[in-house]
Amino acid sequence: MSSSDLRTEFLGKTLSGPFTIPSGIVATAVPIIEYLFRNVPQIGVMTTKSIGFEPRLGYREPVLSQYAPGCFVNAVGLTNPGAKRSAELFAELEIPPDRFLLTSIFGGSVEEFVEVARILAPYSDGLELNLSCPHADGYGVAMGQDPDLVREITAAVKAAVDVPVVPKLTPNVDNIADIAEAAVAGGADALCAINTVGPGYFSAHGQPVLSNGLGGLSGKGVLPIGLKCVQEIAERVAVPVIGCGGISCADDVRAFRSAGATIFGVGSALTGMTTIEIEDYFKVLENDFACADNTSESLVQYDVDMSFRPVTLVENQRVTDDISILTFDRKVDLKAGEFVFLWIPGLGEKPFSALTDDPFSLVVIDLGQFTKQLMKLQPGTQAYVRGPYGQAADPSRTKRIVAVAGGTGLAAVFQLARDHGNADIFMGARSAARLYFVEESEACATVHIATDDGSRGFHGVVTALLQQHLESLSIDELANTVFYNCGPEPMVHAAIEVEQKFCGDDQIFSAIDYLTKCGVGICGACTAPDGRRSCVDGPFLKAPG
Repeated sequence: MSSSDLRTEFLGKTLSGPFTIPSGIVATAVPIIEYLFRNVPQIGVMTTKSIGFEPRLGYREPVLSQYAPGCFVNAVGLTNPGAKRSAELFAELEIPPDRFLLTSIFGGSVEEFVEVARILAPYSDGLELNLSCPHADGYGVAMGQDPDLVREITAAVKAAVDVPVVPKLTPNVDNIADIAEAAVAGGADALCAINTVGPGYFSAHGQPVLSNGLGGLSGKGVLPIGLKCVQEIAERVAVPVIGCGGISCADDVRAFRSAGATIFGVGSALTGMTTIEIEDYFKVLENDFACADNTSESLVQYDVDMSFRPVTLVENQRVTDDISILTFDRKVDLKAGEFVFLWIPGLGEKPFSALTDDPFSLVVIDLGQFTKQLMKLQPGTQAYVRGPYGQAADPSRTKRIVAVAGGTGLAAVFQLARDHGNADIFMGARSAARLYFVEESEACATVHIATDDGSRGFHGVVTALLQQHLESLSIDELANTVFYNCGPEPMVHAAIEVEQKFCGDDQIFSAIDYLTKCGVGICGACTAPDGRRSCVDGPFLKAPG
């Protein structure tokens, strides 16, 4: 079988490939969907995150943990921007004729399902009904375990829209074939099985890892359950089935095809993969499936480390009322540019660049509930670190680094400048009182300071000082320069705009504080405007050219 033979008929469309990424994994934002449309034709069905009528923030981090290699427990909490905002975003999407946009929706009642369906159907090729989320009270599995309610919801949505309807079924029942029959009786055009198993519980150092306590199980460990469910469904009903749950290689795909699936969902196997690695993985998976081979599993990153290591706070040095430097009792092993998560059980976790690696220290700015509590921590407090994550920055030793930092951005570039030894650091702050680690930076780099109020250094924004410096360099010096920008998004964009006047995009790398939740590329929260995910592709992303 050649790869061209993998074109698949599904609900009225001829698709470029037989794969999908299940709802809530990787492709959770429009820029990522756009990127996958352009670059990964093997994904014929693009499934969105589940969308409800009202916006939901979801649960506090941690939202994902790994309890064994390739096996995960998650509770994101149905995070989404709401149906109306999602419709606005989807309106900008151009769906290729050989792709299928399957929009996943949820509701707390039959009426709510119908309302969300009416809003999103005009922008979708089909609607997936989330009747199976195992950890959000009042949604998902709470409805999907009742055949009569499944039939009622399916029929109501089917009557309200003119696109195919695809209920997603829960494995957490004894009678999934009965549920499937009920869905088809309600008018389902296809079915998706399975959602995560559970809920389950996982702990570390005697504490529940997930902020929600319980979460759905996914990954390699649920493969036998997924196959069993798909087989039982396919034996009872005659509609197409999207099969998912534990797929990591072509042998798994073939097993799901034998069980009765038409489309194959690959989710947890993508954990830790960069955007380019996902492209390569689906190319290999497609070739394996066409040629009866099974090499794709060698690309799955079963060695992703999500374990927590204890650290003890030694010093909490207050810089200003809303900035602190926290120093811990030991070294963390990470390279310049990488980042870690700090976890306080009961409070949550957030990602941080390490200001220093030995001893481990980080900079905190009071921006919300978690950071406000961090600023109050007393020496002796036990915390936990996982990581490192991200791509290490590795500029050529022949290059001159220009690092531009604002806010906590210095933490992302200090180690890079220190280890490289040939660097300029541009520090920007509102006032001199908000500067930190200046002497340490001056010991390893040439430091340029700008303050908005002129209380130290250049009077003005740091990007104006940067422009002055670049105007003083020769063409050869500019050609030998590489830029690393980190700080608030407006500052970073302003720095890029200045740098592009003097240098090429391939010389510019920037880290913006996009919301980062999982750290391993699965939740998609940290998407950049071009579809890259900063946690696995960055945090320093090359300027798009």
